[in-house]
Amino acid sequence: MGNISKMYIDGQWKFSKTNATRDIINPADGKVIRVVTEGCVEDVKEAVAAAKRAFYKDGWMDTLAVERSRLLFAVADILESRSHEFTDLETLDNGKPLRESEFDVSDAVACLRYYAGLATKPHGITYEVPDNVQAMVVREPIGVCGMIIPWNFPLLMSIWKLAPALAAGNTVVFKPSELTPLSAIKLFEIFEEVGFEKGVVNLVLGSGPVVGNEIAINMDVDKVAFTGGTSTGRSIMKAATSNIKKISLELGGKSPNIVFADSDFETAVDYALYGIFCNQGQVCSAGSRLLLEESIYDKFMERLVERAKKIKVGKGTDVNVEMGPVISKEHMNKILGYIEIGKNEGAKLICGGNRILTDELKDGYFVQPTIFADTTPDMRIVKEEIFGPVLVVQKFIDEADAIHLANDSIYGLAGAVFTNDISKAHRVIRKLRAGITWINAYQPTYNEAPWGGYKQSGIGRELGTFGYEEYTELKQININLEVKPVGWFSD
Repeated sequence: MGNISKMYIDGQWKFSKTNATRDIINPADGKVIRVVTEGCVEDVKEAVAAAKRAFYKDGWMDTLAVERSRLLFAVADILESRSHEFTDLETLDNGKPLRESEFDVSDAVACLRYYAGLATKPHGITYEVPDNVQAMVVREPIGVCGMIIPWNFPLLMSIWKLAPALAAGNTVVFKPSELTPLSAIKLFEIFEEVGFEKGVVNLVLGSGPVVGNEIAINMDVDKVAFTGGTSTGRSIMKAATSNIKKISLELGGKSPNIVFADSDFETAVDYALYGIFCNQGQVCSAGSRLLLEESIYDKFMERLVERAKKIKVGKGTDVNVEMGPVISKEHMNKILGYIEIGKNEGAKLICGGNRILTDELKDGYFVQPTIFADTTPDMRIVKEEIFGPVLVVQKFIDEADAIHLANDSIYGLAGAVFTNDISKAHRVIRKLRAGITWINAYQPTYNEAPWGGYKQSGIGRELGTFGYEEYTELKQININLEVKPVGWFSD
């Protein structure tokens, strides 16, 4: 079993207690790139016990903020020095183009440094009360935090959760996606190298129904943070009732991108493409619903299709490629199934719609950039998250109609407005029921700002000071400055 990648539990690299393994597949060619150990319930229990001991008995909860900061800065420095290694690994594991992987690694480094710096900044308040009392509120770590990560941004999503949790003083039990665990394994090698104490950081590989479920139901896990589909989020919410553990859920989206006639035409076209075809459309905040004002509908669609057909699809390792394969054969078939649903529902397929089977790509999971016109709000392809390179286009009459269509969704993660009328932009953006929004842009977000959504797009926020606070408990402390009996009862 020498060539099998292990888990990291209580400061040691270990095989699963069942000795089961999983093949990790390159989505660009369907070939096995690594074999990893496959965790089980007992592995999770061991990791949770180690994390609990490290937090309470070994004193991690009392570790000075400056020490937590030092460790995270050290991780960031090593990650940055090995950025090419991680970039290649992300593309091999996930399939995304090298330029996207390179950006993800750079952003992960920046996120680590943001929270490394935040760890030592003021966290608390004092307040005036009627009595002679010094009253204050402090933030303390929650304890053992379980984390379940998706496959679309394997390294970046890992850092989004690990960095604030560790900065705040928690211990972690971490489960990457079973499809893309390679960058997480390499990241935990860095954690070991910089000297995190035994049990503080634990990596358990395995499936969601087994490893993820145990993290969610385990009575000694104090918080679970999950990014993924809304249906799985519901399951985690139910499981978390075992001990009323805290939850953070970053779930699905079907986000509207509204383009008015008075917008900058080429800019709006460019961002419409970027909003849906970046990362093969496998982005929870993807601009998967394009809403066009009717007066520019035909012109916009013509230009949109013209440019979509020019997108260079291929293996992510090719530096000229702009869009890679989707994550797996199963996911590809799900996307192709939605395309068939769209056609059967009466939507007009005007671009793409097929698997790419050219000689050099025939063994990979490549789907053409796909665009549907003539869609209606009741269609499944308009209502449901496809999570792939499929754009559905709707037509609106005026501002009120655009707002109505945009909000006609169970989701509320993201949304954008394109217009040169700044007053209209603000009116519309304030009416959008979404947590992440843009005016005259789509997709760029920042470590300093909160990430999360309304409605069924999740609970809580990641990133920024808000993301840090998600990993803390608030404690009220009242200090009596006039020490004498209260005299409430007669002597």
